[in-house]
This record gives sequence, C-alpha cells and structure tokens, in this order.
Amino acid sequence: MIMEFVTLNDGNKMPVAGYGVFQMATDDSTAQAVADAIKAGYRLIDTAQAYDNEVAVGKGIKMSGVDREELFVTSKLWLSDYEYDAAMAQIDKALSDMGLEYFDLYLLHQPVGNVYSAWRALEDAQKAGKIKSIGVSNFHNDRLVDLGLFNDVKPAVNQIEINPFFQRESELSVMADEGVVAEAWAPFAEGKNGIFTNETLVAIAQAHNKTVGQVILRWLTQRGIVALAKTVRPERMRENIDIFDFKLTDEEMKLVAELNTNTSQFFDHRDPEMVKYLAARH
Repeated sequence: MIMEFVTLNDGNKMPVAGYGVFQMATDDSTAQAVADAIKAGYRLIDTAQAYDNEVAVGKGIKMSGVDREELFVTSKLWLSDYEYDAAMAQIDKALSDMGLEYFDLYLLHQPVGNVYSAWRALEDAQKAGKIKSIGVSNFHNDRLVDLGLFNDVKPAVNQIEINPFFQRESELSVMADEGVVAEAWAPFAEGKNGIFTNETLVAIAQAHNKTVGQVILRWLTQRGIVALAKTVRPERMRENIDIFDFKLTDEEMKLVAELNTNTSQFFDHRDPEMVKYLAARH
C-alpha cells in the first residue's frame, strides 16, 4: 500500500491519511473496525479521551498484529483534565487503557480552559518519552501563535475542520508560517450540503475514475494536509486510502477552491455560546 508522509517540526514523520473513530462505539465493534482499517493499510489511528473508545481502539491495534513501530497513534486530552496533575494522570491512564508505551501524537482537544497548564504537562510527558509529538485541535490563529510563543515547545499539529466548503485558507497560511502541520477532521463535512453529489466534485471524480470521497482526500493530502476519514465498512476503508495513484491538476484544484463558502459546516469554537457549552462539559 502506497503512503505519503509529512515531516513535523520536531522531525517526526506522520502519515497523511488517517483513520478516525469519532462517534464510534465503545465496544468490540470499534476494535474490529480499527483492526480492519489497519489491515486495509491505515497506519495513522486517531482517537480521543472524549470519544470514550480508547480501550476499544487499543484492542483493535493489538488485534491487527501489526508492529507498534509501524503505527502512528493519536489521542487527545479533554478540558476536564487541563490542570497539570490531572493531565499527567490522564496521559498515563490513556496509555494503560490502550496497552501502549507511548503516543505518537497527543493533542489538546479544545482551545478553552487551562490550556497553559495542560500544555506544560504535554511538554513534560514528551520529555519523559510518553509522547513523541504534541499538538492541538480546534485552535484559531491567535491561540495557536500565542501558545507557541510562550512555551518551550511549539505545537506540531493543529487538527481543525477542513472540507471543500470550509477551506480555512487563513489558518493554513498561519500554520505554514509557524511550521505547524494541518490535520483535517470531517473532510467530508459528514455529507452535509450534498457534498457527495456536488457537480464539480463528481466531474473531477469521473475524470480520474475515482469517487468523490477519494477526490476530497486527495485534494487535502496533495497539499500536505493530513486527512482523517471514518467508516466501519472494510470496502470503504480500502477506497478511502486508495488515493495516491492519481493527482489533481492545477485546474481541478482551482475548481475545488471555488467551492469554499468560508463557513463552518458545524459550529464556531469562538462563539461564546459554544465556549459555554464546552465549559458545561468540563
């Protein structure tokens, strides 16, 4: 299976195509899906404390039989544990729950709460060898730059919503300047606004004898953006990772760029009501 990689600002290499498990079950069905994804060729597996399925993901990794060194495993810290001691304890718990000795990447899941205290815990866990790379998720430009300026370690990755309807050009520009790799969650916008029947995307897919989903993932990875895809169907897993045998033309890339509405398909993390919602889940 062909795979492409990006090099993070700490020198570690990360696959550009990953398997995500958001909103997946906590039971063995998720373990089987993870094992199937690894069998299909995925080496980047992305979970989170807030998904409540770290145990199942760990089982799936073990079931796969693939050497740990071949995998790139990511999890994320929820803001309920953004105090230093709580963050350190949660990292240890997550490693134990998943049967791992280290995470390849560990992220702060949200840009609210005691971010600085949590970040220093991630820095120390990295120094202790429990985490290879550290990063953030859902951080806007100001928060990302602020975190990098006032701490010893700059984030290696920022995992944010990116899809053809919400292309995040401002964020991508700042991340490029700061040496932070962008990672896209919800690249398919969860099917919203007819993304899979969009005329532009369908035409590009037909030109390459590919699916719309494959075109979207290639549109991302071709620009060095790490893309996460989720499915429980093995045939769809194989399809979603079969994206490295074609390349979009400059004209096709421009056509996709024209689909941008610069509007989130979900919610705005800067909305005060969203901040209150996240705090309530604290």
